[in-house]
Amino acid sequence: MATPTPEKLLEFIKEKNVKWVDLQFMDIPGYIQHITIPSYTLKEEDFTDGIGKLDGSSIKGFKSIFESDMRMFPDPNTCAVLPWTDNTPHKTLRLICDLYDAFGGPRFTRDPRYIAQKAEEAVKKAGFDVSYWGPELEFFVFDSFKLLPSFSTARDAWSGTGYEIQSKEAPWSHTSGINHPIRFKEGYYPAPPQDTLVDLRNEITGQLYDYFNIICDAHHHEVATAGQCEIDMKYDTLTKMADNVLTYKNVVKNVAYHMKMIATFMPKPIFGDNASGMHIHQSLWKGMNGSSHNTFYDPDDEYAEISQTCRYYIGGLMEHSRALCAITSPTTNSYKRLVPGYEAPVYIAWSKRNRSASIRVPVYEKGKEAPKRIEFRPPDTSCNIYYAFAALTAAGLDGIKKKMDPGNPCDENIYHLTAERRHEMGIKECPGSLQEALDELETDRKFLESIFPGDAIDMWIELKSEEYKQNSIRPTPFEFYQYFDI
Repeated sequence: MATPTPEKLLEFIKEKNVKWVDLQFMDIPGYIQHITIPSYTLKEEDFTDGIGKLDGSSIKGFKSIFESDMRMFPDPNTCAVLPWTDNTPHKTLRLICDLYDAFGGPRFTRDPRYIAQKAEEAVKKAGFDVSYWGPELEFFVFDSFKLLPSFSTARDAWSGTGYEIQSKEAPWSHTSGINHPIRFKEGYYPAPPQDTLVDLRNEITGQLYDYFNIICDAHHHEVATAGQCEIDMKYDTLTKMADNVLTYKNVVKNVAYHMKMIATFMPKPIFGDNASGMHIHQSLWKGMNGSSHNTFYDPDDEYAEISQTCRYYIGGLMEHSRALCAITSPTTNSYKRLVPGYEAPVYIAWSKRNRSASIRVPVYEKGKEAPKRIEFRPPDTSCNIYYAFAALTAAGLDGIKKKMDPGNPCDENIYHLTAERRHEMGIKECPGSLQEALDELETDRKFLESIFPGDAIDMWIELKSEEYKQNSIRPTPFEFYQYFDI
């Protein structure tokens, strides 16, 4: 549907016999939340006055119990029929919402979508017109997953846990006899029948385009065994692309579910093989439509055809990389990915072409302005995408404002350099744990404050510190293996 007015949207609901409206938003940790209302209750004034259905005290990090009432303002630009409900008696229309305080109050300051919109305002305030974003999301699709033998977070019900992953592609699979297994680290681009997930990725890609108008450039199997996938979306503007990522994750999980599989965006579910990352491509433009200009492009630059503006933007990302990790790699599991040896970008350096550096300038083509961009490689798909884009914007703009020099590029395989050589070259490392990243964020948070309200940063640190604590105090299966006979 073309960009609809509320009136046209209500007409569409009646014409297409839509029964339900799903009001969606993202919480602070990055989970999709929703409430479903009967379509006949949606009114034009709901788009201007909001819908008072949200108890903010029940959403992690939102509101205290004495101030719980919140309003949801549906964005008609995000309307789409949920594919898995089409041609069923329960056809459902999705709308992503902006969140407001109740009783005529302002925007909720910690609403992730609001912070993304503030980042777009910051781009314009800095003298640019638009930023473009292209995240590469990786994920795993398993035949089954279960926790063993039992699991409970209650302190009085703990009896230990393990987990079991089954995939027909995996070397350990119970059903590997019906297929050629994919060996560890050999999953990149294998043809069917080894790649068993082509139909699933085709279905996901088709639904993204047919129902949500999200264009995908390509899809393929990724490096790891046991069903690691990647589907790449065409770049878009900041908030729109963050909305697209929310949609992408929702579609991936639901397509897998309806094909009797299970998808996960957990960064490192399998020990000994590559993890799932989310390399984020970004650029800044001036002008609109036919007069637009990519400020990252300079055809006279001999190294990578990048401008001084681009170099300063890279300098900002490098300066704040360790603090950024607390937002772009925000789980304890993220730091099981950010280790050497699995193509993870743990070293803070920049280069063209070099995938061992944390910031890469792709140079597939020469003499072309439109594709010129930088790729920030540490993030993973467990992050809150609205917060991640906003934080990267803040760091890059800080680099431009303060003319931060990124130093010389590193065109060597950094994984093979000695620690002494890396020290000589001034190459730092990403944090080794979530707590270390949070400490960096607490120390280096000022650059975020042009976009993030202080209470949003405070709440992020509080929630993530608690996650780290809860993980650190629980014994793991490997600890029993390692220490039980000590």
